[in-house]
Amino acid sequence: MKNIIGFIGCGNMAKAMIGGLVKSDLFKPENILCYDPTEAARIHVAEEFGVTVMQSNAQVAEKADYLVLAVKPFLYYKVLEEIAGIIKPSVVIVSIAVGVSFSDIKEQLGKEVKVIRTQPSTPAFVGESDSTLCPDQHMTPEDVADIVTIFESFGKAEIISEKLMEVVPGIASSAPAYAMLLIEAMADAGVLHGFPRDQAYRLSAQAVYGAAKLVLESGEHPGKLKDQICTPGGTTIEAVRVLEAKGFRDAVISAVDACAKKSLAMSKKQV
Repeated sequence: MKNIIGFIGCGNMAKAMIGGLVKSDLFKPENILCYDPTEAARIHVAEEFGVTVMQSNAQVAEKADYLVLAVKPFLYYKVLEEIAGIIKPSVVIVSIAVGVSFSDIKEQLGKEVKVIRTQPSTPAFVGESDSTLCPDQHMTPEDVADIVTIFESFGKAEIISEKLMEVVPGIASSAPAYAMLLIEAMADAGVLHGFPRDQAYRLSAQAVYGAAKLVLESGEHPGKLKDQICTPGGTTIEAVRVLEAKGFRDAVISAVDACAKKSLAMSKKQV
């Protein structure tokens, strides 16, 4: 594992990753380099995490062993043009953007470089990201192992093919938003029936967290685990009946499908 990781961009996803890295002690805070054009963002990461704030994208790119491009997809081409002449042959470029392909990055840089496409999620900040990784053919097994170690320092990581990279937001990186919407709705129902809001949020969040942990650690099919909770003629099956009648399953599938289609459309729009 090399020593220096750099972040171009200090938005929400970058802060989640940086927070996870700092908590894991995989990199010393002073060896995490950052730059963002917004002064407030630079001040925030420096004060919250103790990382090293640089003076430009170029400075980060020049010194980093692993370079995370944590900017919006439409800004990738401007940033890549800015750092094209500075990138070291040994650096591993870590893309976290939806819709930006290997060829997009390499064409803009004008040379062959090591690139890995990734999709982390904001639960990285609490060590629970569900990251997906897709390395290109120029990365060595050691390079891939390093990036897996980095991403596993703030959650779980799965290697997938590039053809799935535009689909994965629907079931992984965007999915925490669906879970948060579910938690909020469950808590609202609790408040409707008299629970204090803070307690309703805690109970609802723990229910979702516990269910997810049970699926992951038991290895059982989610349907089987659901059936174990549904006592004949009981309260849970009544709630499940209403969810099915309201189209809960279809709504979730449709939402994931819409997310995937939007991601695919974004990849076609990149120029």
